[in-house]
Amino acid sequence: MAGHFEPLAGGGAAVALDEVEISILRSLAVQLLELIGPGEAEGPEAADPLARLFAEGPSEPPADPALARLFPDAYGTPGAEQDRQERAHAAEFRRYTENDLRERKRQDALGMVRSLDSLTPDGAGGAVLRLDPAGCRQWLGALNDLRLTIATRLEITDEDDGDALYRLPDGDARKPMVMAYLWLGGLQETLVEALTS
Repeated sequence: MAGHFEPLAGGGAAVALDEVEISILRSLAVQLLELIGPGEAEGPEAADPLARLFAEGPSEPPADPALARLFPDAYGTPGAEQDRQERAHAAEFRRYTENDLRERKRQDALGMVRSLDSLTPDGAGGAVLRLDPAGCRQWLGALNDLRLTIATRLEITDEDDGDALYRLPDGDARKPMVMAYLWLGGLQETLVEALTS
């Protein structure tokens, strides 16, 4: 079980993590929360479900490339110049969906942090993380968002870009991010396998 998820009887998955892995995952999830930004405002408006339903979000894509990858335009070809109609449709769609998407991504990352915080390391400094099906869905979302963010920072746009990064010398400053990207990919893959077996 060390280093990869295994299915649990009755649903869910488990993985053994050491203290360093727990610390790295928690740090990455907190950084993702900081990137996504704060949640909904507190106050009477936040308590009104109808007001929340009709709350408008941003209509322009984020300037940060990582956020733009997490919250892409719904219309037009990625990376291509949009025509006027595509821009208008994308802005309208974003205005009514981005707040909810941000909240879901925030909850996924927060679920990851909370599950890691609930672990009690054993005498050897490790712990077994057990996730129910809902926790697995949050982890899948958070792992995907972390990998997309790191891929953007590493400027990975297709499989060929990733292949070149795998061969970086140990002294390259990007190497730790590449290693995190690969490790998160392995966790994500074994979590999917655990849920589908």
